Amino acid sequence: MSSAFTKEDDAGALQDIGERPVSPHRNLVTPEGLAAIDAELARLRPELGAAEAAEDREKIALLSRDLRYWTARRESAEVSVPEPDVDVVRFGMTVTLEGEDGGRKVWRIVGEDEADAAHGTISHVSPMAVALFGRRVGDLATVGGREWEVIAVDHAENPGGKALPGGKGGIE
Repeated sequence: MSSAFTKEDDAGALQDIGERPVSPHRNLVTPEGLAAIDAELARLRPELGAAEAAEDREKIALLSRDLRYWTARRESAEVSVPEPDVDVVRFGMTVTLEGEDGGRKVWRIVGEDEADAAHGTISHVSPMAVALFGRRVGDLATVGGREWEVIAVDHAENPGGKALPGGKGGIE
């Protein structure tokens, strides 16, 4: 097995570090998401060179694995931008919802690597996004036994202001 797939244990022997899982879903990304993937690749390449120069086998293995992941994600990335005159929920849009209790949530639907619910972004394959696709203002969507009313659909940028913040599968 290649040393790129291994990690040293306490005794100095290398253990398998495994690969980062790649989603089976289409790799839709926002323009910001694509730029963040490019930035991550640009960050990883010199780090790998430095690790190789230092002969740091563990760091080489980890950086090589991450470079393979982000290279695959870059190659499969499909930039998707909603059409400006569309009034139904689509990828890349920001949606304001009101729950049965009157509470409001604002989500931007983004790619899997960009998603970070703490910053107002959700993956296009999440149950909430799937329930919202095709809905218009006034429509209802049920997720997890809760009913949500779509009260605004906007082409605005990410409400949390971050791209690829380290959500599920995101840059860490």
